[in-house]
Amino acid sequence: MKILILGANGFIGSHLSEHILANRDWDIYAMDIGSDKISDFLKNPKFHFVEGDITINKEWVEYHVKKCDVILPLVAIANPATYVRDPLSVFELDFEANLEIVRHCVRYKKRLIFPSTSEVYGMSADTPYDEEESNFVTGPIKKERWIYSSSKQLMDRVIYAYGKHKDLNFTLFRPFNWFGPRLDNVWETKEGSSRVATQFLSNIFHEREIILVDGGKQRRCFLYIDDAIEAMIKIIENKDGKANGQIFNIGHPDNDVSVAQLADTMIEVMSKFKGYANVRSKVKITVKSGTEFFGAGYQDLEARIPKVENAKKLLGWEPTTDLKTAIHKTIAYYQANVPAGTKLGESEAE
Repeated sequence: MKILILGANGFIGSHLSEHILANRDWDIYAMDIGSDKISDFLKNPKFHFVEGDITINKEWVEYHVKKCDVILPLVAIANPATYVRDPLSVFELDFEANLEIVRHCVRYKKRLIFPSTSEVYGMSADTPYDEEESNFVTGPIKKERWIYSSSKQLMDRVIYAYGKHKDLNFTLFRPFNWFGPRLDNVWETKEGSSRVATQFLSNIFHEREIILVDGGKQRRCFLYIDDAIEAMIKIIENKDGKANGQIFNIGHPDNDVSVAQLADTMIEVMSKFKGYANVRSKVKITVKSGTEFFGAGYQDLEARIPKVENAKKLLGWEPTTDLKTAIHKTIAYYQANVPAGTKLGESEAE
């Protein structure tokens, strides 16, 4: 099998590539604008990587869509701060650039596995979210953070329509707060440069204050990346064609915590690591409004909980990693890979 992974150096792409190269006899054709997360794979004869940009290297992309069996376009902007700060770039990459790739899949009759998002549900009142039945509810135009949700939602609808009317063989998967090693650069000190789990971890490593946006009352279900990749492998394998034309929530309903609870749990787990026994006394937790932290275009939702019965029934998949174990594995990875010259907090220096 030949698999095209666009965005191979990203969080999902790097973990998926690593798993495939270690466990499957599949060839990967890959592109990204960098290669720091996949440098160990570059000499693997099954990994064919080109450094490039899907918005520029369009001929390469089209040629490899035509050449490969399964197409995974994993290139997207997925950072809430960027939704508010630069909404047009979010739309241009997440929808417009990816639409070209979707149309190539239609033209060359290729199987498409596309990353949707839990954000498509917006402020839906459903608990949990159902892939087939839950309504999509977003906020007013001036709340620009919804451009990501709207771009992804529109792409879902376009892909579904291509499947129904143009025979596109597709699968949509909706990640619910996937996290783990290589999600973001925790050594980056800029607030708001990461997703919530890695932002908190960065703040704890550096013993900076943790900011709870709107008090951290929002509830999320965090899924460890190894569990997520198992689901993706089952989608790619597509036993008996059961993933064809399907939409899958991929999350861990039992790891449902508030963002405030996440911060507390991360501090608790970190305190078990050498050099961080006193970290709780050194990391201050403060509260800011969403408008103060992200800007006037921000709006949030209270809970984001997936219904995963579809994945259990059709893929034979369910999550197994509890939250504390996932946090421990993530901290252990980052602690084992501290860049030379990085200055950490006082606890680590003890």
